[in-house]
Order: sequence, then C-alpha cells, then structure tokens
Amino acid sequence: MGLEAGEPPSQALPEDPRELAILWRNRFLMLFDHLPLPIAVCDTVGVVHVANRAMGAELGALPGHLRGRKVLELLRPQGRRPLRPVMEAVRLQRRSQYPIEVLWTAADGTERRGELTIEPVSDLPDDDPKLLLWLRTPGPSATAPAARPTERVSPVEARILAAAARGATTAQIAREVDLTVDGVNYHLTRLTRRWHVPNRTALVARAYATGVLSPDAWPPRPEGE
Repeated sequence: MGLEAGEPPSQALPEDPRELAILWRNRFLMLFDHLPLPIAVCDTVGVVHVANRAMGAELGALPGHLRGRKVLELLRPQGRRPLRPVMEAVRLQRRSQYPIEVLWTAADGTERRGELTIEPVSDLPDDDPKLLLWLRTPGPSATAPAARPTERVSPVEARILAAAARGATTAQIAREVDLTVDGVNYHLTRLTRRWHVPNRTALVARAYATGVLSPDAWPPRPEGE
C-alpha cells in the first residue's frame, strides 16, 4: 500500500551492516549527550572513555576534555575502601549496581556532594566489562555555593561565549563579534572574575550551567536565539 497523500517518506536504512552500525552508534551518542543526568563510561582501571554534556557541566569541563582522565581524580570517594565491592564485582564478572558517596569540585569552584552509581556492563558475557557511571546530586553543596550571576550577560558577551564553546581562537572570536583581540580578552576576563572560574573551559561550562548557552544546539549559540 502506498503512502497517504502528504505523508513524508521514511528514511531508508543502509543495507551495509557496518554503515547500519555506524548510524545507530551516532544516534545513541546523540541521545547519550543530551541526557540531563551526568553519565560517563570508563574502563576497569577508571579511565574515562566518554562522558556526556551534563557530566562535563557538573565537573566544569567540556566532555571531550574528560576523555582519558582518571575518574577518581574527578570524583573523590568517601568512606573506608568504598570501591572494594566494585573491584570484586569486576573480578567475578558480576552485574549489579554499586552506589558510593563522592565529593567533587563543581564548575563554580564549590565542593559538591552526591551519589555515584557504578555498574559493570559488557556486550557479551566473556567480554571485559566497562563501567557505566551516573551521578546524582540529592544533597546540598558540601560548602556554601558562590553567588550565582545576578545579571544577564550582554548580547556581545553571549556571542563571545558561544564562539568560545565552538573552540574558536581569540582572534577568530574578535572577527566574528567585530571587536579587537584586546576587547574580547577584556570581556572574557570580566566574565571569569564575575563567575569565579579559573579558565575558559570552566567559563563555557558555567555558561551552559546558568542557561546563557542553549544546551540543545550545535554549533553553540546563546539561549533564545
């Protein structure tokens, strides 16, 4: 039976199994990146393979900059030997969930407390497992949070932040927003001091966390544009 009038045709899936696998992998990564829950995947020694934007925003880094980092340098377990059950589960190839309490330094420089759940996962029973991690923040910050920005950024500052999120250099940003390099540096330094962040990476993460940049747009753009 043909399509009804006005009904758009569905996109044909590739017949090559490799192309089909790539298609579904890309769709999964897009969904993974847009989940609001901070999630990461690491190997059994704790090296991060991939993290989503929510995890990057929570830790004050772009997701790609978390790749290759040791998760225990980012999220600090609390209590006595909290990882022993996880190590035993990996050794015995058990599949279960192991919550542990962790502390970490957020994008605004404050110490935060939450629950990290670790679950060994694998495609096949005999495969070496990966560790799926997700972070919950049910409690308040470990210390009083720094004051959040009380004023919205100017339109030019929002454009500068969007360009920085794309990885543009200072000179490229200057051409895009029609300022001098010194003018761009002035705005970046002003925002860094106002938001109490140490560098441009944390500045971009803070811009996402405070809603200055749209979380669902690529290339990055200011919220509302």
